[in-house]
Amino acid sequence: MQSPPMEPAGKAQMHGGRITPFLLLTCAVAASGGVLFGYDLGISGGVTSMEPFLREFFPAVHEKRSPGGNDYCRFDSQLLTAFTSSLYVAGLFASLCASPVTQALGRRVSMILGGAAFTAGAALGGLARNVYMLILARVLLGVGVGFTNQAVPLYLSEMAPPRHRGAVNNAFDFFIVIGILAANLINYGTQRIRAHWGWRISLSLAIIPATVLAAGSVFLPETPNSILQRSTAPASVQTAAQTLREIRGADDVQDELDDMIAAAKVSKIGSFGSFAALLRPEYRPQLVLVVLIPFFKQMTGITAIAFYSPVIFRTIGLAERSSLLSTAIVSAITVASVLGSMLTVDRLGRRTLFFAGGAAMLASHLVVGTALAAEFGCAYAVLAATCVFVAGFGASWGPLGWLVPSEVVPLEVRSPGQSVVAAVTMLMAAVNGQSLLAMLCRLKFGVFFYFAGWVVAMTVFVAAMVPETKGVPIERMDSIWKQHRIWKRFVIRGDQNRPFF
Repeated sequence: MQSPPMEPAGKAQMHGGRITPFLLLTCAVAASGGVLFGYDLGISGGVTSMEPFLREFFPAVHEKRSPGGNDYCRFDSQLLTAFTSSLYVAGLFASLCASPVTQALGRRVSMILGGAAFTAGAALGGLARNVYMLILARVLLGVGVGFTNQAVPLYLSEMAPPRHRGAVNNAFDFFIVIGILAANLINYGTQRIRAHWGWRISLSLAIIPATVLAAGSVFLPETPNSILQRSTAPASVQTAAQTLREIRGADDVQDELDDMIAAAKVSKIGSFGSFAALLRPEYRPQLVLVVLIPFFKQMTGITAIAFYSPVIFRTIGLAERSSLLSTAIVSAITVASVLGSMLTVDRLGRRTLFFAGGAAMLASHLVVGTALAAEFGCAYAVLAATCVFVAGFGASWGPLGWLVPSEVVPLEVRSPGQSVVAAVTMLMAAVNGQSLLAMLCRLKFGVFFYFAGWVVAMTVFVAAMVPETKGVPIERMDSIWKQHRIWKRFVIRGDQNRPFF
């Protein structure tokens, strides 16, 4: 079945709209879902470096001292890494289950469910008496993260005006790094509590952002795209038009509404909306990007930094308190770099930021690997290079890893496409979280050269296969594939006879 004809990229700016207070409020509430993911990233790494937490739940790690004062292997515990990665395994399955919910009931419902599950997990984690309660809490947190990571980027991309879509969508990653920074500051404070139960406060405070998301989402409007995807009856069209006028701050939204209606009609045809539909040849470019962009994002090495930077800083000689403070400094730099990305992504474009960030991350990995190879105790050189790394990541792969997949997939397969993004993110986070400490123990400084190789590979991938999407309306994204030297032969819809490659 042929999709509605799309205009060339030259007409990309025809849709109007501006950043209105109503749009800012709704997107800020939705983007706060990123705090859940970020808070967990920061908290899990911090509490696993706290001696009272290790003594109560992981006594073998607490008592372990590596020969010769070398702490590379102290934290190499499969049970400890299972505590961290169990969330991401649960999130993987939850993100796949979220696709039909998001499509049938709307983006808002998935955000409410995600916030509720995360609230329950945070409460259970703070009250945990044994490692099994901890891991069950992590599973509930994973369900929350899976639903929110699937729904929030879709919500933001569909609500944003085309010329501001990069900045609006990047708010999700901005809230992720705000969550990481808040978690690291809280860990630094709770570590000072002499009663040795500070880690319970760290875990329990996740209830606050989760409640904000769940309660706030009740009052959010549904996106016009989602309204029309579920029904194109006159009442639904009227509701979508009214919402579109409110978020665009303009009365004349008919052109954009017509594009949304056409896309919604296509989404109701045949098996569109299913994961099987995403495998059709005409969606090959989108499938490759929704799989490889989150895969490469996790292979930058950011999982290592986010999960285990307190552990890594302790490994190279910093005291517990200094390692947590250093992690907070790194998080503050990440916040600043993501904010910079929000302000420049719609002017400089996605590819420019990908290349600049890749160069910074590559240099950082090489410096850290070389420094650790030369002298084990060079803690401050490692800290400085880590700051360069997170600045490069925060300006590029961090926010763009959510933005680009959410904007390139057409409405008819957008929900399963975003589920694939979230699932790959969770899968690779779990794999890296489960394997990193073992790799650090066995490869030592070689871990950073390993990630440097991946940064080179992903930069080549962007150069060859990721088109520029700056300013292109989300309903007219087909135009970029038709002009791409590699992907243009895959975009003729309905051609079932094309080979996979």
